[in-house]
Amino acid sequence: MTGATGNESAGRTRVERLDSDALDEGAVAELGDVLHACVDGGASVGFVPPFGVADARRYWRDVRGSLVSGGRVLLVARQDGRITGTAQVMLAMPANGRHRADVGKVLVHPAARRSGLGRALMAEVERVALEHGRSLLVLDTVTDSAGERLYQAIGYRAAGVIPGYALSTRGTLEDTRVMFKVLPPISG
Repeated sequence: MTGATGNESAGRTRVERLDSDALDEGAVAELGDVLHACVDGGASVGFVPPFGVADARRYWRDVRGSLVSGGRVLLVARQDGRITGTAQVMLAMPANGRHRADVGKVLVHPAARRSGLGRALMAEVERVALEHGRSLLVLDTVTDSAGERLYQAIGYRAAGVIPGYALSTRGTLEDTRVMFKVLPPISG
């Protein structure tokens, strides 16, 4: 585990960064449970049924390589020590895009939703981006979703909608809203 951020709420929720060493089999199992529960609950995050726990764990094992290379930062939210949410900041960009980062796989376990974890994860996403000299964050989300409402509430703006962009877990095509946020410069 690298650099716990100290981002705590009521002493039981903590957002921290995991490096490749901390993404051990215990963390893979917990993250796999979160990913599987989210996809099973209908989250459109790149996976469609059939999607089992083993598939979810395989995804997290594959993430290790980009953590080693520095191409992404993995954040986790823990409640009472257990991983219940996650977000990623993709930093690997072409030379003309090194001022921006993509936000991906923002997930909160269905049992832990509406507890502020999404906001806490996104606040840490912004801190990470600024630490890496990024002034623009970009993400996509299903239109009219809880995710879109969260992103709007924390200052993301819509760039546009791509119709029929992603296949849902129900097998239908869903529209995707591309969103962005320009970060304020670091003061100090």
